[in-house]
Amino acid sequence: MPPKKHSSLDRVLGRLDSMDSVNLTNLVQRLARERGLFEDIFNTLQEGVLVITLDGEIEYANSAAHRLIGLGDDGLVGETLWRLVPGLRPSLGITLDDDATLPVVTREFELTYPEPRTVQLYMVPFTGEQHVGGQRFAVILSDITRNKQTTETRIENERTSSVLLLAAGVAHELGNPLNSLTIHLQLINRKLKKLKASKDIDSVAESVRICEDEVKRLDGIITNFLEAIRPQPPDLSEINLSDVLAEVLAFQQHELSDRGITIEAETRDDLPFIMADKNQLKQIFFNIVKNAVEAMKPGGRLRIKARTDDDMVYLAFGDSGSGIKQEEFTRLFQPYHTTKVDGHGLGLMVVQRIMREHGGQIGIESKEGIGTVVTLQFPRKDRRVRMLKS
Repeated sequence: MPPKKHSSLDRVLGRLDSMDSVNLTNLVQRLARERGLFEDIFNTLQEGVLVITLDGEIEYANSAAHRLIGLGDDGLVGETLWRLVPGLRPSLGITLDDDATLPVVTREFELTYPEPRTVQLYMVPFTGEQHVGGQRFAVILSDITRNKQTTETRIENERTSSVLLLAAGVAHELGNPLNSLTIHLQLINRKLKKLKASKDIDSVAESVRICEDEVKRLDGIITNFLEAIRPQPPDLSEINLSDVLAEVLAFQQHELSDRGITIEAETRDDLPFIMADKNQLKQIFFNIVKNAVEAMKPGGRLRIKARTDDDMVYLAFGDSGSGIKQEEFTRLFQPYHTTKVDGHGLGLMVVQRIMREHGGQIGIESKEGIGTVVTLQFPRKDRRVRMLKS
């Protein structure tokens, strides 16, 4: 076994008993300078550095550790790490006692003060000779909030892209049987016209006409669906929200009447203009009104109210439906998440994407048994121009 190497400092400390007062003073000054140098080095690090005892008492903390944990300079020394981060010690999964074989530990945990963030902890016991006062640990803290959010966003974008690609493929394949149905319905129509007129033939002809209308409607739905999920940039033009909303409600009037839904719209003709893609706006309104109608029983009421301020135009849709359960809120915009038996779970995701591409936002408030309010927020045309210029 090779002989143990000693530093120059170790050799100096070994002659401590034989030193005079001048050499002792020089040694103390040297140690103070080296301590200051190491503290300066640790304080330049972006990672938090702690030295703790078995009981979690903090003996040293650099500047980054104070920032991460949310205490001012020197506020950590003497505190107990387990008290500052409740639940951390049990999560480490080790028994902290002098006789234990202490492993290296890494964990992620959440801090809420002074702001919510994710921190990664790397904790390792000091090796070698036991220090005075027992075993100690070096703890490295890294703020990984941004990295985690970036990774989660990338994964979500990849998942969304996969879902949209699959949905587009399915919608495209549905077009083939619809085309076949259209052709055969046309052949049936031609044969019916050659037959002698009668009530039975007229009845069959009416049924064929209804089938043709339904096929056209399905084809229109698929076309709108494909246009909505394909990530095409909006074709912006000057738009009045009230006009587009009126067109959508007029188109849906038959369905609303069949369900006994009452519409109370408080819009204004003098709403400030916004820059938007008219067809994509219609897609947004179709989705929101459809969701509201399906959430309500016959005889329900949908209230629509527009308002504006110096920067934005707001359009709120409030229904008298069953509301949204609290546990469902975090998954509202996830692809394929739906509470409907025949739902596809893409509607709100598409709405959110279109709103973002228009520089707007969507907000949802809901109470079970009372109803839901969906608020769309669009930048005003004049404000949008100012923001672009600045």
